[in-house]
Amino acid sequence: MSFTAKTRIEVPAAESLIASLCTHLEKHATLRSRSEDGGSFDFGNGTALLRRQAGTLHILAEASSEADLLYLRMMLASHVVEMSEGEPRIVWSGDGAGVARPPNFRVMTVLAARDITPHMRRLTLKGDDLSWFDSPHLHVRLFIPPGSVEPEWPRLLENGLVRLPQGPGKPHVRKYTIRHIDVAAGTLDVDFVTHEVAGPGSDFVASTQAGDPVGMAGPGGGGYTAARWNLFAGDETALPAIARMLESMPRDGRGLALIEVANKSEEQTIPAPEGVAVRWLHRNGAEPGTTDLLLDAVRAVEWPDEDGHFTWVACEFEAFRKIRTYLRKERHIPRDRHLVVAYWRRGQNEDSFATVKHGEE
Repeated sequence: MSFTAKTRIEVPAAESLIASLCTHLEKHATLRSRSEDGGSFDFGNGTALLRRQAGTLHILAEASSEADLLYLRMMLASHVVEMSEGEPRIVWSGDGAGVARPPNFRVMTVLAARDITPHMRRLTLKGDDLSWFDSPHLHVRLFIPPGSVEPEWPRLLENGLVRLPQGPGKPHVRKYTIRHIDVAAGTLDVDFVTHEVAGPGSDFVASTQAGDPVGMAGPGGGGYTAARWNLFAGDETALPAIARMLESMPRDGRGLALIEVANKSEEQTIPAPEGVAVRWLHRNGAEPGTTDLLLDAVRAVEWPDEDGHFTWVACEFEAFRKIRTYLRKERHIPRDRHLVVAYWRRGQNEDSFATVKHGEE
């Protein structure tokens, strides 16, 4: 079974636009055919035919599922808008024309909340058709309702693009890791680090009750990278991601996990392969983001002699910079053999940190 959608767009300079579009799309898809009047492309999850006719741009999109078709429409429309002069009017007809929710968005319901350590709280959420989220990608964005105001959710416009809420019902958006997912049961777990000075995420997880709604979009972010030997390192904000990657490794996997937490009470049981050692680093009263515990532990690693290792690190911003510098400048680890990211920055919330990080990048 296939799903199809089409649109006819009146644009100025249609000839030059379709040439530019086809050239650009060749970077994102496999070219099936190309002429001066258009082209046909295979995106893996669907196909698209673009052609120019009488000064207009015609697009026919086809996919094996409605969700993939909606994604394909979204991608094609965004390129048309980006590369067109003015604001072209795009209206899709065919399958998916009446769908109002983005294909990667769900309204989830809180089933339960419980503390798994003194500063880690787990929410179990229930939703429909979670197979979309059962992937190697680790992260989702939670749309946390804004207090007592009725939340507004993202919606699809007739042009295929997503409109994010902007009014009083605009949710707070925060990124988290799916810790467990059970597609058959329609449930998943998300672990939250709780803070004394709480933000929207900590406030929500502390006060939410069974039956409360929360939006979810994704998944995104990388997952476990297969290697002969893996090094994982991070603080408690990275613990859910490290735990999930350890559990997804082959049982004969080898490596080391370095996890910084407040103290021994924050340790968790992680079913890692026998060939992966898990070492806990305790701050013992020091504030998060104020020590070199993780850096020192990474420096002390006894690296295997053979090639084929991969390093994954996620932590506070200053530790991220120091560890990345060490791996690149002193260990000379190629960039395609490590991923080092900052999940947070001391003294900033996620919104301000994202702004600063984007500017520095």
